[in-house]
Amino acid sequence: MNAELDIKVGELVMARPEAMRYFEGLGIDYCCGGHRTLAEACRAAGQAPEAVLKGLEALELPMAGVPSLRDWKAASLTDLIGHIIATHHEYLRTELPRLDVLMAKVLAVHQERHPELARVGEIFRALAGDLMPHLIKEEQILFPYIQRMEKGEAGSSCFGSVQSPIRVMEMEHEAVGGLLAELRELTSAYAVPADGCATFRALYDGLETLERDLHLHIYLENQVLHPRAAALEAELRG
Repeated sequence: MNAELDIKVGELVMARPEAMRYFEGLGIDYCCGGHRTLAEACRAAGQAPEAVLKGLEALELPMAGVPSLRDWKAASLTDLIGHIIATHHEYLRTELPRLDVLMAKVLAVHQERHPELARVGEIFRALAGDLMPHLIKEEQILFPYIQRMEKGEAGSSCFGSVQSPIRVMEMEHEAVGGLLAELRELTSAYAVPADGCATFRALYDGLETLERDLHLHIYLENQVLHPRAAALEAELRG
């Protein structure tokens, strides 16, 4: 696929998963901002569109370390939801407590020499505080409604249209994306300082992996699940 600057970033990543790491390295948002064209996303990230396009065309397929993306546009919504819960929600439930322990250790030992860690800790706590109730709302409200729609059993709901909880979830995704961007900037892209210990390195490695997982997680919801659910509802309501 030869990318053109007017292709939406979300569609581009679906066609070429190897672009994920490339975009992340350039600060190009493909999850919350996946509705933008490549040109718009480049400008928002302060990147020259033509240079990004040339780099994208030069990427090898596959790019090391990037998981292959199943064609979730062809899978059932129930399968996609199951994948999101099993792969991304469960990861967060396991990883956030582990990172919380590492964060406490690093703050106790290194904060005096690295005062920026106080804000790193604040951002992480804000992320965890936002994400855990977010997962519950998806699993208890939005996801079951989508699954009932797919079975033709949606019926009435307290929110009227699936668009209502989708808007709420995407606003919360935007907030998470903003925290991740601040975290990356504050840590100089997770660069461990020269006096950083093994725990410091484990923390920053974990935070970078968390960022990558959340980008993919939000991408699958904003760019695949939500549009498909809205289209299904419109079809059912005729």
